[in-house]
Amino acid sequence: MNSVAFHTLGCKVNQYETEAMEEMFEKKGYGIVGEDDYSDIYVINTCTVTNLSDRKSRQFIRKSKKNNPAAIVAVVGCYSQVSPDEIETIEGVDVIIGTSERNRIVELCEEAARTKRRINIVRPVQTYKEFEKINIDEVKSRTRAFVKIQDGCNQFCSYCIIPYARGPIRSREFSDIEEEVEKLAKAGFKEVVLTGIHVASYGKDLKKESLAEVIDKISLIEGIDRIRLSSLEPTLIDEGFMEVMTKSPKICDHFHLSLQSGSDTVLERMNRKYTSGEYRDKVRLIREYLPEAGITTDIIVGFPGETEDEFMETFRFVEEIGFSRIHVFKYSPRKGTPAATMDNQVHGEVKNRRSELLIELGDRLSEEFNRRYLESKKDVLYEEHTKRDINIYEGYTSNYIRVKTPSPYDIMGEIRNTRLEASKGSAMEGALI
Repeated sequence: MNSVAFHTLGCKVNQYETEAMEEMFEKKGYGIVGEDDYSDIYVINTCTVTNLSDRKSRQFIRKSKKNNPAAIVAVVGCYSQVSPDEIETIEGVDVIIGTSERNRIVELCEEAARTKRRINIVRPVQTYKEFEKINIDEVKSRTRAFVKIQDGCNQFCSYCIIPYARGPIRSREFSDIEEEVEKLAKAGFKEVVLTGIHVASYGKDLKKESLAEVIDKISLIEGIDRIRLSSLEPTLIDEGFMEVMTKSPKICDHFHLSLQSGSDTVLERMNRKYTSGEYRDKVRLIREYLPEAGITTDIIVGFPGETEDEFMETFRFVEEIGFSRIHVFKYSPRKGTPAATMDNQVHGEVKNRRSELLIELGDRLSEEFNRRYLESKKDVLYEEHTKRDINIYEGYTSNYIRVKTPSPYDIMGEIRNTRLEASKGSAMEGALI
């Protein structure tokens, strides 16, 4: 066997873990091919947030076997962890790994090929006690790198399967984080994004560094110009945390602050740990310290029992906060979660209408946020050129405004001072200074 293909569903953490597994195979001499190509091994890194995610995973398992009936198929990740017995019933699966022991992926695939026997090493998430170390030595992009610092979640929101898929919180030792960030700096990366399943809980299990201390220490590493955080819980934000966030110019003034609903009664049914008033206070604190901060969020519409009045509470709250960008999700029942068995499930047509209204509001708020910066000068990290024109480059400001700028020469991976000259939809048009 000398080729392996990967198919990844789900979040940035899954994408990070796929890159780590790809590197494990490459170090053993395997070539990485496209997910639609003929391959000796197919690895499906699964998501299980919704029933649709599970279905997509099953579809790709079958597709892999059509590409090469003799291939070894390994199913890894959250779907494997939550439903290993279900995956056992799918014909053609050779290796089943949950959300631990992915560092054994190569040896297990080779063992399955040699013995012609199915291997299932999924064990209960309650046994997960330590952060699994699967580092990336060589990240393939050259602009922004994700660094996984934490795994697991103890929140148990009523709609979410993730605590059952990822287990309790486990934090990565700071020395490991520091070593990876230093490697990335030497490799020429300008920005690192600290990511995990529930980043706000970092350090609570280790009783050593907190997330704020990690940010503070990483900001001292030479070569890294930007530090960005993935999704945060509002409960993390306080005066001490904001003092750290304003301590270094490297720390991006962008907060993806999870909301889900602006209605207190819905938040209570969701088992979220804050009220809309507390969330409002956190946003106010962020803006006191960082007036230009971009604040993005996620909203779920059509949660069980959501009335028209509750939806309008969310609509008005989103409008009041003035987010720079929102991601809208229609609630999808996930088997195994409390919300899936709640009364008064909302009809699909109602979800669609509410989703469209919030998306329209989100587009308007994004444009209003962008327009504040017309004719201003901002540093932009250029990450790629557009698909339509290789001479137009796309990147982001520190507060997460997407900027498209023409350039006759390659500015990929560079942070360039840029004048923001026009607002077009979700992006702005820029000119190099």
